[in-house]
Amino acid sequence: MSIENGEKRTVIASIVASIADIPAASWDACSNPDAATYNPFIAHAFLSALEESGCVGSPDTGWIPQHITIADADGEIAACAPCYAKFNSAGEYVFDHSWASAYDRAGGSYYPKLQIAVPFTPVPGDRLLVRPGPDAEHHRHLLAAAAAQLAQRIGASSVHITFLTEPEWELLGGDGYLQRTDQQFHWSNAGYASFDDFLASLASRKRKALRKERAEALSDGLVIEHLIGADIEERHWDAFFEFYMDTGNRKWGHPYLNRRFFSLLGETMADRCLLVMARRGERYIAGALNLIGGDCLYGRYWGAIEHHPFLHFELCYYQAIDYAIAHKLARVEAGAQGEHKLARGYMPTPTYSAHYIVDPGFRQAVARYLEGERAAIAENIADLSAFAPFRKGQQR
Repeated sequence: MSIENGEKRTVIASIVASIADIPAASWDACSNPDAATYNPFIAHAFLSALEESGCVGSPDTGWIPQHITIADADGEIAACAPCYAKFNSAGEYVFDHSWASAYDRAGGSYYPKLQIAVPFTPVPGDRLLVRPGPDAEHHRHLLAAAAAQLAQRIGASSVHITFLTEPEWELLGGDGYLQRTDQQFHWSNAGYASFDDFLASLASRKRKALRKERAEALSDGLVIEHLIGADIEERHWDAFFEFYMDTGNRKWGHPYLNRRFFSLLGETMADRCLLVMARRGERYIAGALNLIGGDCLYGRYWGAIEHHPFLHFELCYYQAIDYAIAHKLARVEAGAQGEHKLARGYMPTPTYSAHYIVDPGFRQAVARYLEGERAAIAENIADLSAFAPFRKGQQR
């Protein structure tokens, strides 16, 4: 697929149907050039595990890889994007079901659409992946243009780039993409020396509540283990998968990930995995999976086969804060949704997505909707921030 760059020179964008056909070193040179800000979800190994396990890649999954790459003059990959043809809106966490319904009622066909995202993963990060250098910004524009051209070429209604960074969001707004916002709850490390140091920044009532929750979570004789790297064995993945399936079946109806995915994650990214497991005696009864980034701990999945009050908060939020403080990570991102996180020090934080709508009339209608939605999101973040649990003058 050829696109025109700013110098009227034709640039070739390739569409690759499997990330296995892209050299890992070439992809990672674009996705994670700086170890200090490493994001595990856009690493070749993570995306490859999704494809190799069969979690994505077949019509049944709804995610068909259409990864975009752009080569430089020497034939090396200078830019890439994790792109998928979608035939539903499952596993995205930026909801467009009402858009699909409206477009279909108007006589259009919303699917297929293109999704530049990490499947099943509402984690912010770069989506227009480029090698550092003087042409990096230009290559991001080329990726945006290539995605729009690909949508028109395959008869897709739209391109959706979700959980991208704010600078990418601004760039895409200038390239004709519609801008959307939402919110998550993230914990920020203000240089705390310990969990008690963090507690000291909270209002007295909140501080007492958190201490009570932590004590009650483990009052039944449970023991917490942190497992990283070679410490994670297949038996740990077996136990965790049981927790994951229990939660998935109750919350979502159909868990997206299979058992093979977690084994592959352990084979290729074990040093980036933190399993926080709770056991009674020798039996694991609950666990939370985090991925370790260069400056962030990313909470992903949790589950339990026994109910214990506040154990979810302990494994998913407080243990994550403990780990981030001990390892001097800047923040903890604990996934989508959850206003209950606010009382536990996780503050409302905007997230960003960008959308290219092929049909001009439909694009205009969505643009009007998003204008009001952005204002409502900003107002909600401001309102929630007023209920921060921190002492006066200590809000983060």
